[in-house]
Amino acid sequence: MDTDPIMKLSVNPSKHINSNLNKAISKSRPMSSDLFALASKIFPGGVNSPARAMKHLPYPFYVKSAEGPYLITEDGERLIDYCMGFGPLILGHGHPIIRRAVEEALNRGWLYGVPTRAEIEEAQKIMSHIKSIEMIRFVSTGTEATMNAVRLARGFTGRKLIIKFEGNFHGSHDYVLVKAGSGAATWGTPTSAGIPEEVARLTIVLPYNDIDALGRVMREKGNEVAAIIMEPVAANYGLIPPREGFIQEARRLTQEYGALLILDEVVTGFRVGLEGAQGMFNIVPDLTTLGKVIGGGFPIGAFGGSREIMQLISPLGPVYNAGTFNAHPISMVAGLATINELEKGEAYAIANEASRRISESLVDIGSRLGIGVTVNRVASMFQFYFTDKPVETTNDVARSNEKMYLKVHAEALKRGVYLAPSQFEVNFTSATHTKEIVDETIRILEEAIKASKT
Repeated sequence: MDTDPIMKLSVNPSKHINSNLNKAISKSRPMSSDLFALASKIFPGGVNSPARAMKHLPYPFYVKSAEGPYLITEDGERLIDYCMGFGPLILGHGHPIIRRAVEEALNRGWLYGVPTRAEIEEAQKIMSHIKSIEMIRFVSTGTEATMNAVRLARGFTGRKLIIKFEGNFHGSHDYVLVKAGSGAATWGTPTSAGIPEEVARLTIVLPYNDIDALGRVMREKGNEVAAIIMEPVAANYGLIPPREGFIQEARRLTQEYGALLILDEVVTGFRVGLEGAQGMFNIVPDLTTLGKVIGGGFPIGAFGGSREIMQLISPLGPVYNAGTFNAHPISMVAGLATINELEKGEAYAIANEASRRISESLVDIGSRLGIGVTVNRVASMFQFYFTDKPVETTNDVARSNEKMYLKVHAEALKRGVYLAPSQFEVNFTSATHTKEIVDETIRILEEAIKASKT
């Protein structure tokens, strides 16, 4: 791993950018166009998750296969992928070690409804690195992980209120879908219809990175708060690293008022390092939620914490959780194989170096072209914004030039680079983003930014 995994870079612009969004993409993907026409009759909006719609394009592209750093589309394009399944694929697409582990497991069967050795082995592996977890429960998604963590915090404390932060996305359940980030922010619907006001009133939403606001609310309501849930690195409203002392103050306040601290590491867990963001920032939470990387690209979620708290989960205690696909055997072997590979260190070194080089190059390109560019980076995650100001809050993200980002996205896509489809998402690198791949990416990004400027 590099020695400086967190980086914020910016340059000042010397001229104004025309923010009108050009026509993003020509009708050059006939197969994808036909598939989307069919999908639009079957799925709401033509997709099964909002971020996949790519609202700035006439239609999304459809993937036929993937390998290493590449997506192969139904129209025969080969795209360098910086979405990487929205984060899980830190080893790249189709990694042979993961493939071998999955194929061996499939030969034995793939769903049993009873325990397997693999779930014990992956749990032990996770707990060997994330020391705050003494017991763990596997579920199927990050949404389930955070939903159960909040339920458990309420069950443990006997309190109802939770605190979350603007732009932090903790899944799509009613407890936390209030001023959420990610797809909700992209589509301008930060609070979902269908969530009763009575439920929403149990969630206090504060500005991310605002220590003073957090302290003020805890002084007023701290004795009623069951938990503070937070992304240690906000990675669903673009990428916003925490200000110095922010997470530490949340930890101190929860301890002072008898609330729990839930660190949502669905994105950062095993992505920023083997110990996650809590290792990076030296924080010991009460509960941790995990997902993405720990499934090796297969559906996964998990929540864990101290033995005292976790023993309240059924069948030991009164806080209920169950699921047919909890600790799915294929997800377990894929996740275990992924972590085993990450322990060697090389994957982190390559992915982090790729992220660093692209981030620094974006700033350099902006400087040479007279365009304001700010880049936030944490390990193998990065996002760039067309602004000359630092990006430390959700308001900073909103004030950047989103239309310019979408133009660059479309221009890069035409040239063979697939970036995160919104500035409210995050770009991810992997162990397959080698020097040669990064060199090509930097060349294409410069072309895309030049084309978007005119």
